[in-house]
Amino acid sequence: MRRALSGEGLTPTGFGDLKVFSGSAHVTLTKEIAEFLGIPVGQSRLRRFPDTEVSFQIDENIRGADVFIVQPTCSNVDQHLMELLIMIDAFKRSSAARITAVIPYYGYARQDRKDKPRVPISAKLVANLLSAAGTNRVLTMDLHKAQIQGFFDIPVDHLFAAPVIIDYLGRTDSPKLTIVSPDAGGAERARAYAKRLDAELAVIDKRRTDDGTAEVMNVIGDVAGRTCILQDDIIDTAGTIQKAATALKAAGAGKVLACAVHPVLSGPAIERIQNAPIDQLIVTNTIPLRGEAQQCKKIVVLSVARLLGQAIRSIHEETSVSSLFV
Repeated sequence: MRRALSGEGLTPTGFGDLKVFSGSAHVTLTKEIAEFLGIPVGQSRLRRFPDTEVSFQIDENIRGADVFIVQPTCSNVDQHLMELLIMIDAFKRSSAARITAVIPYYGYARQDRKDKPRVPISAKLVANLLSAAGTNRVLTMDLHKAQIQGFFDIPVDHLFAAPVIIDYLGRTDSPKLTIVSPDAGGAERARAYAKRLDAELAVIDKRRTDDGTAEVMNVIGDVAGRTCILQDDIIDTAGTIQKAATALKAAGAGKVLACAVHPVLSGPAIERIQNAPIDQLIVTNTIPLRGEAQQCKKIVVLSVARLLGQAIRSIHEETSVSSLFV
């Protein structure tokens, strides 16, 4: 029987020692998770050859171990995805008992269907690649569409950052609170937030032009004089959030905040956030902030390390993870 690990007193299981390794995408998050679990981050070397090929080597014995690899597939998406696949292959060939890919942000999730002729379903392709590389299970957070879980033939644990965000919002002094979905597709998610915060619900009626630009048409719901919180899963170029916030102000909203789980923040996102009538943008650290985003005073980052750490511990100890799915 293996010795108990320090820190959280992890229970021995049939999968050997728990080991957490990090790709290059988000080393800080991996360190936070490992600190919560009371174990060190696994020793490995991830480098690149001059032609950018990935070089990876594990610097400790992982034979018979329960391995968790933390790697959000954020920008540069292809680079981080390839790193993850190569790391999985290395652990498989080094006789790890089980390999779990911890992907806080699942890249290509927005390409989950054929919405035009002759296009790929890239979210399914990535699922196939992970399985082919040797992944035994996946731990992810706030998929763009929950149905993506069905693309996998291996177990998927799908967490939600809602408890972390709702806890923060619940501690803010915001009377007359209204949760606003920036489009009809996100109404169900916004309704869940509104229910737990005992808030009102509003929806932005939005149409997209052929080039993908978001055009706000109407605000459905009473927002006049209220504190409005725009809620979405991903904030990418921030065009939707900017125009939705402008529409809310035009409809008489007193204060506008925004929250999103995954801060992709590409292109003109930071400039738009700075210029938008948004008092605060609340995001999580599923993706690390880089460049101008780190200097933006409107952005508040909440950590999901504890939530992911709890899930990793439950998976390792073969106990229920369902309590974390709400």
